[in-house]
Amino acid sequence: MSFLEKFFGKKRLDYTKRFELLKAAISGTMSEFYMARDRETGKIVGLKILDREKTRQVEERYKGMKGVRKPREGEIAIQFKHPYIVDTFEEGFTTDGEQYLVMEYLEGTGLNNILMIKQDMLAGARLHYIRQCAEALQVVHKAGFIHRDFCPRNLLFTGDGTILKLTDFGLSLPNRPPFTDPGNRTGTPNYMAPELVRRRATNERVDIFSFGVTMYELCTRELPWPRGTNGLAAMTHDQPPTPIQTYRPSIDPTLAKAIHWCIKGDPRERCPSMGEFLRVIEKVKYEDVID
Repeated sequence: MSFLEKFFGKKRLDYTKRFELLKAAISGTMSEFYMARDRETGKIVGLKILDREKTRQVEERYKGMKGVRKPREGEIAIQFKHPYIVDTFEEGFTTDGEQYLVMEYLEGTGLNNILMIKQDMLAGARLHYIRQCAEALQVVHKAGFIHRDFCPRNLLFTGDGTILKLTDFGLSLPNRPPFTDPGNRTGTPNYMAPELVRRRATNERVDIFSFGVTMYELCTRELPWPRGTNGLAAMTHDQPPTPIQTYRPSIDPTLAKAIHWCIKGDPRERCPSMGEFLRVIEKVKYEDVID
């Protein structure tokens, strides 16, 4: 066993030998993602290779914490085995020292892409997807983590479009001090909770806010506040959000109220959990969300 293998506790992966890369990499904020064939099993998978420098910059923020270590993205993602969360089969380090994840490969696209298409592919299924997303986030919170980047880009459809799955735990943190202490501002700007923008202490309610903004957009193709052009400009939330009924008059009143509860600027007034959100919308019928 080499020194590097002893240091990292597992054999490093030469992914160019193990996998046949079938599609050119899709570049993300901190990684590259390939459709690949596992030569050992013949299975089609998603192969995510994290950018070493960008990952280092994120992890540097937590190196001063005594007695704790920030879990790697793969260490968090591999814990979740749930129908509404993208499955991670394997994680570790490549021979070049980059973190990698072997994941299920979904034929569908991201919710962000669907929201840009004029033809309404969400018609008749919005409530179905809302419940799936809420259940996925509930599982993350029950496991003791905050996702911290819940947004349309990190929700992927299965090939048949029946399921919307949560992915990307690159910014996720344990829901406990010192990870929840004030100061760490990360996420996707238009979906970040006010307390996160203002570098205050956080908890799972930052995800609930992001969930609410995303579900508002799923229902209307609009955001509750003006979309920011320079990242943080639109996120002070000093003004009340545009009522969701302005864009979708036919929405079920109970669902509308529940979504607005999630985007309260004061986290103390916000929906306290995804379980509570699901309880409130339990009796909303699918046909009540008219497209």
